[in-house]
Amino acid sequence: MAKETKLYDVEKPAERVILIAVDEDGSQGDDCLNELEELAETAGAVTVGRLIQRREKRHPGLYIGKGKAEELKMMITALDADGVIADDELSPAQMRNLEDLLDTKVMDRTMVILDIFAARAMSNEGKIQVELAQLKYRLTRLSGQGTSLSRLGGGIGTRGPGEKKLETDRRYIKDRIAELDRELKNIETHRELLRRGRDKRGIINVSLVGYTNAGKSTLLNRLTDAGVLAEDKLFATLDTTARALKLPSGTTVMLTDTVGFIRKLPHHLIQAFRATLEEMKYADILLHVVDASNPERASQMETVYATLKDLGCGETPVITAFNKMDRDVELPLTRDFVARDTVKISAANGDGLDSLLESLERLIKSFKRPIKVLIPYTEGRLMAMVYASCEIMKEEHTENGVLAELFADEEMENRLEKYTVLKEIK
Repeated sequence: MAKETKLYDVEKPAERVILIAVDEDGSQGDDCLNELEELAETAGAVTVGRLIQRREKRHPGLYIGKGKAEELKMMITALDADGVIADDELSPAQMRNLEDLLDTKVMDRTMVILDIFAARAMSNEGKIQVELAQLKYRLTRLSGQGTSLSRLGGGIGTRGPGEKKLETDRRYIKDRIAELDRELKNIETHRELLRRGRDKRGIINVSLVGYTNAGKSTLLNRLTDAGVLAEDKLFATLDTTARALKLPSGTTVMLTDTVGFIRKLPHHLIQAFRATLEEMKYADILLHVVDASNPERASQMETVYATLKDLGCGETPVITAFNKMDRDVELPLTRDFVARDTVKISAANGDGLDSLLESLERLIKSFKRPIKVLIPYTEGRLMAMVYASCEIMKEEHTENGVLAELFADEEMENRLEKYTVLKEIK
């Protein structure tokens, strides 16, 4: 009788990494590596050491100085580390020189973020965007790598399209990038058609924006039962989700979740995720979600506003929601001079959401003017648009149609012009 073979799952030990950074202005201190450590942990590595060097500018060949590089080599041996992660994007020469000197795997911040994105992308669009970002990052690093082209790419673990043993030939990568660009263009076209449909129906678009792990997905789930994955991790969700939200007045808005921002967000990602990020450009309102319990909340808010400005969203009205107020929060809260209004909430338990919806309604109402209209019963489609996008203060059914006093934006006011009884209610 043959002996039964048993298979056991052997858990792969987490990679042990040392974090390194160059402090060029002398103001960052040890805290500058806290976020990188969190990124490494999200990617599946464990941090066993840190090394920060204060210098006027990064070393062109090694990122850190030669003396510090020798010190780092001794740390790798002493701490039994498997690799090194730099807090900035390394040039191909810096990465190659460090690997040759340290005889270990060297990664940079961009590599780790791409690694996380590859693991988290679920939708076809998300996977395309991540692969595009990885290939553009790889393309800039082809020249001069010689025999190292055959290696897998050196992220944490081996995941995602950028980690496969691709034919890392420049022409192949350029052809693949062109192909992915075409696929994303089709997605952008589809997204534009959906956006035009919302515009025709006069629906207000509210985009959730904020630093990664601020609680945007949790808030979307709480308000709309969207069922989006929400974890206490960086970049828990990458895929854009849009859900209808009915406000207490009856007005329906479209609430859209977007990818979280982060300090030193790689430009490859901004380029690849332009279809997703453009949702913010067309938003009527930006709902800025801030993790109030994070000691770095002020700098995180600055990062969000700087990124929004770069994306061309600097003039869009903002409401700031200070989230996670159920936790230990240092008071007073950071002053927000950009937002039209600020509210305190807890998306986890629902505290303050009534105030948030009231703030949204006040801002939407400020976009509109009060008018009085008589809409014939034959205009059922127009009446449906009124119910969806206008705040109706008074409604009366007469023999000639629906007589209504309402607040309408400029577009709806133009649509209702022929049915206006009184241009503006006093």
